[in-house]
Amino acid sequence: MPGQRGPVPVPLHNGNRDLTLDILEALESTEPFQTQSQFPDVPQAEIKAALDRLASRSMVEYDTQDREIVVLTAEGQQIADEGSHEYKVWKAVKESGKLSIKELPQKVAAESAKVGQGNAFKLKWIKKDGDSLVPIADSVQDVTRELLEHVATNAAFPDPKQLKDYQKRKLVATQKQIAYKVRKGPRWAKEIPVEVTDLTAEMLEDGSWQTANFKPYNFKALGANQNSGALHPLNKVREEFRKIFFNWDFIEMPTARFVDSGFWNFDALFVPQQHPARDLQDTFYVSDPPSSGPPGPDPIADAALDEMEADSATFSTSTSKSSKLDYAKYASDVCAVHETGAFGSIGYRYPYNEAETTRLVLRTHTTAVSTYCLHRLAANPRPARYFSIDRVFRNETVDATHLAEFHQIEGVIADYGLTLGGLMDFLASFFKKLGITNLRFKPAYNPYTEPSMEVFGFHAGLDKWVEIGNSGMFRPEMLLPMGLPEDLRVYGFGLSLERPTMIKYGVSNIRELLGHKVDLGFIESNAAVRLDKD
Repeated sequence: MPGQRGPVPVPLHNGNRDLTLDILEALESTEPFQTQSQFPDVPQAEIKAALDRLASRSMVEYDTQDREIVVLTAEGQQIADEGSHEYKVWKAVKESGKLSIKELPQKVAAESAKVGQGNAFKLKWIKKDGDSLVPIADSVQDVTRELLEHVATNAAFPDPKQLKDYQKRKLVATQKQIAYKVRKGPRWAKEIPVEVTDLTAEMLEDGSWQTANFKPYNFKALGANQNSGALHPLNKVREEFRKIFFNWDFIEMPTARFVDSGFWNFDALFVPQQHPARDLQDTFYVSDPPSSGPPGPDPIADAALDEMEADSATFSTSTSKSSKLDYAKYASDVCAVHETGAFGSIGYRYPYNEAETTRLVLRTHTTAVSTYCLHRLAANPRPARYFSIDRVFRNETVDATHLAEFHQIEGVIADYGLTLGGLMDFLASFFKKLGITNLRFKPAYNPYTEPSMEVFGFHAGLDKWVEIGNSGMFRPEMLLPMGLPEDLRVYGFGLSLERPTMIKYGVSNIRELLGHKVDLGFIESNAAVRLDKD
């Protein structure tokens, strides 16, 4: 059966009458007509629905007419029905001949007595005689009531200047009235014809399509809103960071493991085992399982790095040959540099606890991955550039600029002849790509870098300087146990993803950017970010 659209009625809300047919009957006798006069008691929404049904078939055409009308408030309607406050006071005094002021509220309502007494004095309808009221006028004209009755009938004042005064007295209000001027359309008919909505194979075969009354397409109809997905601002900024790194021939490090051992997260970074960062109040420790085995190769990470390095111009002529790495010797050298000193360092000189190296933690920084990649580089030392962008976890107190989990942008540059000035110049160039040129560098302490610097950017929304990164040159105590040559130096820098995003999007509270308080409308409405544009 082909799809058909017949005469769908629009019934009145208070009866079974078909409003669409009523409109056609009215239009046959009166063209054009105004809906507010032809159908004064029908709600505007029902009139509009019926007209749209007919207009979609080109049976009628209509114009929308908006006008402002005056309507009575509840108090105004009461005055139109019963009389004004001053009239009620005058009437009570007139009927009594002389009325005590104290007795007036007993004769008329308290509100009428309060307002009406003053107005009656002004109109000289009554006067005061001691503590009583006496009438002055034998008869009065209640103009207020007459005007309000006129408004109730005509939806307007006879003199438009009277509107403001009665609005101040809260007796009338204005509202928008929507009406329609209706006329016959090009396909006018007294009855609504059946329309075919589908062209079928049967209609083509028997030829009925040639005489069928097809429903016309409405090319102006709006499509349904699509609840499409939207990239989070953090993902947009993350992609911009990745493009910058790839354009500078960085290799992306595999950061798939959120849980890592204390060896890679702390010990290999020359972080002493008594360091406050390793306390429970700063680090999330895993309870099941609580520990790992000794450090060793990660085949999945090695395969990912081999693939990335094979596609890079920097590494295309070299292979890592990571099978040459001796993880047991590396772990022993890390123990020595901590406990007794090695490679020219006096170390920390404390009893090194092997159990601490196997404790599992939610990684506190992606530098744990950088350490693995640098140790892997020792199999074939050469200049290299690595980066990663992934989530890290800190046992932090949550506030406007801190979360317990956030994203860290990690960068590592290994080369010969590197200096601290070169690191500052690189960071300035890097942040310039992000459109952030107002930077400050502050000396800092990191166990695994010396010298070290914190990087600050100015946040216009917070009106203060916000730390957006940390950087430094990796210490020999970290690099030499890996087997890297003494003259190969390494820059390391860790940047926040959330804080540059806050600066670019004007967000003053990090909890509005990541977490359960994020407004989905904010995510859906923000355009693609351009870090190099304001």
